[in-house]
Amino acid sequence: MGMLSTLKSRVGVWLLNRTMRGGIDLRKLRFLPSSLSLPLKRDGLDPLPELMTTQAETPVKRLAELFGRGVWLVSGYDAAREVLAGDAGTWSNDLGQFVSTEGRGEEEQIGGLGMTDPPLHTTLRRYLTPEFTMRRLARLQPGIERIVESRLDALAAAGDGGKVVDMVAEFAFAVPFDVICDLLGLPVEDRARFLELGVARFDLSEGGAGAFGAQAHTREFLINAVKQQRANPGDGLIGALLTEHGDELDDVTLGGVADGVFLGGYETSASMLALGTYLIATNPEAGRMLRSDPASVDKVVEELLRHLCVVQLAFLRFAKRDVEVGGVTIKAGDAVGVSLMAANRDPALGAGLDEFDPTREPTRHLAFGWGMHRCVGAELARMELRTSLRMLAERFPDLSMAADLDDLEFRKLSAVYGVEALPVRLSSSDLASA
Repeated sequence: MGMLSTLKSRVGVWLLNRTMRGGIDLRKLRFLPSSLSLPLKRDGLDPLPELMTTQAETPVKRLAELFGRGVWLVSGYDAAREVLAGDAGTWSNDLGQFVSTEGRGEEEQIGGLGMTDPPLHTTLRRYLTPEFTMRRLARLQPGIERIVESRLDALAAAGDGGKVVDMVAEFAFAVPFDVICDLLGLPVEDRARFLELGVARFDLSEGGAGAFGAQAHTREFLINAVKQQRANPGDGLIGALLTEHGDELDDVTLGGVADGVFLGGYETSASMLALGTYLIATNPEAGRMLRSDPASVDKVVEELLRHLCVVQLAFLRFAKRDVEVGGVTIKAGDAVGVSLMAANRDPALGAGLDEFDPTREPTRHLAFGWGMHRCVGAELARMELRTSLRMLAERFPDLSMAADLDDLEFRKLSAVYGVEALPVRLSSSDLASA
């Protein structure tokens, strides 16, 4: 580590501990100390070698002490399952206890399923779960197919004549955005503004300040959408929850629920589509399998979810009592981060997991988390990925990369990993004519 990096890390720790005086406020954190950034960085599509060495040698590792609390990283599969499946009497997900709300508006409150404890978590999940059953999701399939077909048409037009096209801008972000807007029931005229607000949501390069600021904007937008639909509910998720539970849910609570759906269903699916496209373009077998039969499509998608695991770190857990994890004692009050990416590469889960193998039998991966905080929209995400990648592989069987992996710009420090642009050619004839 260079002198500048060391100084920056030490200053970051000093600022964090200074924040503790009078109460912790993560909004004031301007950057993440390097000691805590290990699970948020990668080498291309792979975890840093340092992370995997940590997993092999210390699968439950104390990274630092901040605010007088230990901060731990869990990277082993078995220990990760143990923490994620832990009960509410042992672990808290309540991030709000570390974010000051003094003088802040309703849009800046912390909430959502991933950062809420029972009984509130139980109540909110009870509202959402019926909307994400396979029966209800099946009604979305025709709409998803129409969205994908429309975006593929636009992609073909953009790549006409052998032009290189950016899969991120033209397809990977466009499809999930249209799907999530349809799901929530947002009017078309509101979507351009909503799109602007989502970009910075998961960026931690400015510490907590940037991410919390972006969260406030999206929450405010969705709270206003709830207010507008309360008198005249739309035909999406917001309207359905207002119709069925409007008397039980105030605007702020329902806006927070909608924000959680957006949080889990937009950026994550966009990153999966972009990085998944790269692996399909560089792995002919994966493309052939996507074009063959539904069972093969499922297999490819599950391996992509395991291998890419774009949600790098599960929501933080805070120990409510002394607890032993993987033979290590974690003290009450300590914070625990679970590296989902590292856990999904753990040899305990299977052999050869550093490689992307579309023929691999599906594993019990943790891409959607585990336990009571497992992603409620997991099946919708799978449906979206299956549909999008199958139709992409069928429409452009000769899809190829127009840049090497080393030339791609990946996110440097983000809770959801992704690539800024993905230049491709749509057919082999494009390469000849370019």
